[in-house]
Amino acid sequence: MTVFRDFNFKLLVVEKLMYWDETLSPAFSLEQHMRARGVEDLAAYVEENELEYTVLDEARAYFEGLDIPAELLATVDELTFDGGHQVFMECAPVWDGEDDLFDVRSLDDLDLLPNLKLFTGKRELKHMLPGALEILAARGIAAR
Repeated sequence: MTVFRDFNFKLLVVEKLMYWDETLSPAFSLEQHMRARGVEDLAAYVEENELEYTVLDEARAYFEGLDIPAELLATVDELTFDGGHQVFMECAPVWDGEDDLFDVRSLDDLDLLPNLKLFTGKRELKHMLPGALEILAARGIAAR
């Protein structure tokens, strides 16, 4: 099993493969998952349990346990950081993007993406992780 050190970095990879490229399937739906557990109104559940600013345990468990084969990781040539990612909504369905919940904290997982050429979200990455742009440049990965 491929092990990611930074959960939020893994979520960027999942966004690319599961929700953009649709090569990592099936696509995870927290709403469907919670409905199967008897939760009909996900937003109400989140608010009633004061989970607005957290990754729901069910989503964290799913994505942490999700194995991404090396062959799929090798297809990732671009990553994008954007607060509107589907994977973020699957983790924290009422998240408003106004905190650091999904900030990338480490680029140690770059080794898992041998063909990464572009990281989109330069301004955000620079804010999240000082020195990140230099790390990308040293690896020949463009940032915009």
